[in-house]
Amino acid sequence: MTFTSTAATTLAGVATALTDGGKTSSGEAALFWVLAPLMVLAALGLVFARKAVYAAMSVVFVMISIAFLYIAQDAPFLGVVQVVVYTGAIMMLFLFVLMLVGVDSSDSLAETLKGQRWIGIIFGLGLAGLLVTVVVSSTFPVAVGLDEANGDSNPVGVARLIFGDYIFAFEVVGVLLVTAALGALVLTHRQRLTRHIGQKERSDARLASGHTLTPLPAPGVFSRSNAMDVPALDPTGAPLEDSVSRVLRIRGQEREFGVVAAEIEAPTRTASDPEVQR
Repeated sequence: MTFTSTAATTLAGVATALTDGGKTSSGEAALFWVLAPLMVLAALGLVFARKAVYAAMSVVFVMISIAFLYIAQDAPFLGVVQVVVYTGAIMMLFLFVLMLVGVDSSDSLAETLKGQRWIGIIFGLGLAGLLVTVVVSSTFPVAVGLDEANGDSNPVGVARLIFGDYIFAFEVVGVLLVTAALGALVLTHRQRLTRHIGQKERSDARLASGHTLTPLPAPGVFSRSNAMDVPALDPTGAPLEDSVSRVLRIRGQEREFGVVAAEIEAPTRTASDPEVQR
């Protein structure tokens, strides 16, 4: 709400939206020509960005710019919804899931269906041509100004348009969103081909393989050496190779027990030593 009130106060002095005669004010036109090229660049960044996080940030920039234009056109309700719902909820949730799950480097970026890129380009050009044809051939009514359009309030005017003139398009978009959600579930679902392995099964398999179940002693030879590259000793005095880090063993930096034992000089004990008297 703080962002919305600040943006509304700032834009109120820059753009007064449509005048009573249906003409765009100079402030709104200047705001549009400043934001429009930046929004186009951000949209291109969404298409050509190689990392999903960069693409998501481009979408966030486009959404915030659209919110500025909504507020400039005296539609604060749409501006608030654009920021709170789309930018603050949907895109932030997308970024959260993306940062939590991440993109595995093993994911293949190769096309699974040959020729799908050209099919997408053809359909995209066809859709662009259809949109241009509709816009060119459409006749727009004379603008009545925002005072009359928002006579009862901006939310009421928006609701009248959505559930009145554009009810069919609204329902189609709702069906597409539900279809997209179901498609995402189908694409991310993986059928389990083997039996689920629980904690009990994992413990039984580890015990059957002969692995050590208890923690291994720390590296070092008794209390004479606590170096990480020296193996520990079991109760029989034999070195435990697994007590040394696997990384050191792979690098060949593990020291042999005999070398370390040769460096240690056994203390000479006499009959007067307390340990011998015990």
